[in-house]
Amino acid sequence: MPEDQPQISTEEVLKNDIPWETYMTTKLITGTGLQLLRRYDKKPDNYKAQLLDDDGPAYIRVFVSILRDIFKEETVEYILALIDELLTANPKRARLFHDASLANEDIYEPFLRLLWKGSWFIQEKSCKILSLIVSGRPKAHDSAVANGASKSKKEVPTIDDVLKELVEWLSTQLKKPSHPTLGIPSAISCLATLLKEPLVRSSFVQADGVKLLIPLISPASTQQSIQLLYETCLCVWLLSYYEPAYEHLATSRCLRQLVEVVKGSTKEKVVRVVVLTLRNLLHKGTFGAQMVDLGLPQLVQSLKAQAWSDEDLLEALSQLEEGLKDNIKKLSSFDVYKSEVLLGHLDWSPMHKDPIFWKECITNFEEHDFQILRVLITILDTSTDPRTLAVACYDLSQFIQYHPAGRIIVTDLKAKERVMKLMNHENAEVTKNALLCIQRLFLGAKYASFLQV
Repeated sequence: MPEDQPQISTEEVLKNDIPWETYMTTKLITGTGLQLLRRYDKKPDNYKAQLLDDDGPAYIRVFVSILRDIFKEETVEYILALIDELLTANPKRARLFHDASLANEDIYEPFLRLLWKGSWFIQEKSCKILSLIVSGRPKAHDSAVANGASKSKKEVPTIDDVLKELVEWLSTQLKKPSHPTLGIPSAISCLATLLKEPLVRSSFVQADGVKLLIPLISPASTQQSIQLLYETCLCVWLLSYYEPAYEHLATSRCLRQLVEVVKGSTKEKVVRVVVLTLRNLLHKGTFGAQMVDLGLPQLVQSLKAQAWSDEDLLEALSQLEEGLKDNIKKLSSFDVYKSEVLLGHLDWSPMHKDPIFWKECITNFEEHDFQILRVLITILDTSTDPRTLAVACYDLSQFIQYHPAGRIIVTDLKAKERVMKLMNHENAEVTKNALLCIQRLFLGAKYASFLQV
């Protein structure tokens, strides 16, 4: 299909007239099928609802058989629109596809085939319908073939095959959408439904799908973009329950992006799903340390002061606040300090001004021929970030104060000249801490402790 083809709606498709009698003449539908279609098609919604309540599986059989046997695009679109309509009105009707009377029908095959063929309408509706039918299946079916079609001569796909095919299509849409504006939102919407499935989580992570979500996590303004952001964050929340996804989330910009979203969003459902995700990740791996570095403790306090109506959100904020406090206590360790310095981006995290940290960790600075101290001094030359420069000057002054030979070591490493240059820096925070460092360098440890910090 042409990429710029406008999207038609289910309502527009259902305005078409399909010549069902012609299909019976050519034996593509049965007499019973024609009778059911005449009874159902073009009737009021409440009348159709009653028919589905009385004999739903019979209608599903007719719809699926048409998708299997008829390939005319207009007819395929019409049947998909009928199914989309009945599932949108009541998603629980997905159970009809799994009725015992359909045990010998391969209900998945037509939709799997249509995922990759025809108009965008056909692809998108096939994905949406498949997602709903898969999610509505009785889980007892999983040990057998996908929908129990054991007597069929053809090999029937297992539920695992169906889910993997869906993940492949969704990942393809996120990389190279079939529709320029609707491809990605449709894929994310289906993914948010399907990531409840353990196999979908594992397949999506194995396909390196996590990195495809990251660009979509950014503050949104329009209604459409807010919905896309919400559903993307919902996907990340579902992945936050899946351990193999942690590494992918930790090594991407995911956490930074989530924090930016919370800072810039006033939409309660978006804030809620992000806060719940952060709460899930807090005690996993290095996420807690990253959250403190990103200023989340202050942000959580700010969020708690706002008038939210959602009790889950309020509870999650309190849990996040307590968890972050615990992390701050654990953060005063040299390993965390070391990683911060090696990344070359310093901030006023609690350890920098914590006397206990400096007393307990001062000898760690001697490791690998004062490697961390050398990197700290290099930062004074290479960084352009005023906060990083200010913290680096302050940390050097702390080293001079707490290490018995601090003055001599810092002088030998030629730090004095670099710090003195920063005394003329345009940023007041930098000049203040550069001055403190120089004062401690000249006065030595004996008098350095009297200087105001």
